Amino acid sequence: MKDFVSSSDAAAQRPAHAPGDHPKLPPERIGILIANLGTPDSPGYRDMRRYLSEFLSDKRVVDYSAWLWQPLLQGVILSRRPQKSGAAYRSIWNEEANESPLMTITRRQNAALRAHFEALYGDRVRVEFCMRYGNPSTKDVLRKMEQEGCRKIVFFPLYPHYAGATTGTACDQLFRVLMKEKWQPSVRTVAPYYDRPDYIAALAESVRRAHPETRPEVLVCSYHGLPQRYLREGDPYHCQCAKTTRLLREALGWDDVRIVTTFQSQFGPEEWLQPYTVEEVARLAKEDGVRRLSVISPAFSSDCIETLEEINEEIRESYEHAGGESFTYVPCLNDDPEHIAVLAQVIEENLGGWIG
Repeated sequence: MKDFVSSSDAAAQRPAHAPGDHPKLPPERIGILIANLGTPDSPGYRDMRRYLSEFLSDKRVVDYSAWLWQPLLQGVILSRRPQKSGAAYRSIWNEEANESPLMTITRRQNAALRAHFEALYGDRVRVEFCMRYGNPSTKDVLRKMEQEGCRKIVFFPLYPHYAGATTGTACDQLFRVLMKEKWQPSVRTVAPYYDRPDYIAALAESVRRAHPETRPEVLVCSYHGLPQRYLREGDPYHCQCAKTTRLLREALGWDDVRIVTTFQSQFGPEEWLQPYTVEEVARLAKEDGVRRLSVISPAFSSDCIETLEEINEEIRESYEHAGGESFTYVPCLNDDPEHIAVLAQVIEENLGGWIG
């Protein structure tokens, strides 16, 4: 019972009719837990290796047999990849806060949502964030929320689209933690929101802001890739991405701009969802003569290594090397007020019947 006591909670008290030696308990609250992918604690070798080992050992991410994959991962891959990934992280690292941009942005998103819900419901809610890989861990944050009296929790993976390797693994980790709890809170997991009109409107507005005067010839919607095999095995991610591109095209109403879907961040020898962004932008410049190109990443709620380094550095370089002239990266929605309003509305809908 003592595990549920929050010694710093001034509102904690003994339950009615409980004996005098019963520990004080915090009042029952509702928790809102947002989850993002994760980040290494630093771009140094040890932190990068620890982070990559956790990430690449996830069966949702790499589903090869462990007896084949783990020797390769722990030997060849993790002896080399931490240096390369560390260099990429150092190129975008938030030196002032000594953390990755993903951590900085997720903190800001969490702070904005916390302010929103505390203004509505005061001390009756707790808003926190966790990371699927790295810190703060799902386990640590969930335990903290339980100790603060959160008997009902809305769990919100910050991915507009569902994929087993994103939303799926975030929920897996939540339920793994809950499996060890004697007293489990009630939990609601948030459904994908990729086709919500307010989300599409926020995306469209971000594109317009990035092009106040001249439109691009082509707008590339670049989504994080998955192996082609996952689509055949039933993962809905590819279809949801295609629908987002279509809805964004309709919302923009740009008849003079080509809007295409591509996929980035392929890993390993098997075939992934195509076309690959890094190859397609070069083809557009070299074969189609596209001189003004923009790239947006609708699958990411926060700018991260895949957008700030891969798109805005590697993919930009591929386009310019092939003869492209004007490259614009449209930032993720991050903590833009319109985005926060969308996230808050999604959460409100998932709080239905729990609070009023």
